[in-house]
Amino acid sequence: MENEPNILSWAEEDRPREKLLLKGRTVLSDAELIAILIGSGTRSMSAVTLSKHILGSVENDLNALAKLSVKDLKKFNGIGEAKAISIVGALELGRRRKESNQLVKPQIRSSEDAYKVMAPELMDQPTEQFWVIMLNRSNKVIHKRAISLGGVSGTVADPKVIFKKALEDLASGIILAHNHPSGNKKPSQADIDLTKKLQNSGKLLEIPVLDHIIFTDDGYFSFADEGLL
Repeated sequence: MENEPNILSWAEEDRPREKLLLKGRTVLSDAELIAILIGSGTRSMSAVTLSKHILGSVENDLNALAKLSVKDLKKFNGIGEAKAISIVGALELGRRRKESNQLVKPQIRSSEDAYKVMAPELMDQPTEQFWVIMLNRSNKVIHKRAISLGGVSGTVADPKVIFKKALEDLASGIILAHNHPSGNKKPSQADIDLTKKLQNSGKLLEIPVLDHIIFTDDGYFSFADEGLL
């Protein structure tokens, strides 16, 4: 600890790494932790000050920060692509850790359960995404797998990719889920045709498609509830 006086004499803005080594990670502020990720600031502001500026833009809400894209972060002076990727990657890792820490895997007993399970991934998404919930024999969630992340008008779900992942996960059943950013819960003819195609493939592989949820921020459509499976 004999180096501590020298380090503590430095400006607060300049020593988040050293503070972590001396005091431990828990004493660092959110801004200091982000400063460690980005490494350096600009000529006019330190990494910590820049981090405070980024946090201030989302009212110091880490959940809101996690929703920012690389493109959003690059709008801040001093944040290039590499630094933006570091922030996005670290927050995604934190989200996955939180998810993996759940001791009890959620069990899907209804379409509402499936909707709630997908809410962390699909709520507030501006573009269409296609996901698959992998289930064991007790209908407990094994994994949630992103199949494709498309544009505003649609996304592509390849049956080969879906069932390859289902086989890798040793899934006993799957639930399909994709969002409609428009808020329209009604399935398109393409949604209906794809569901039928995947249902038939699932029967051949003995991995039944149990439901297909069309997700919107204010509700959902369930193929199973509407008798379309």
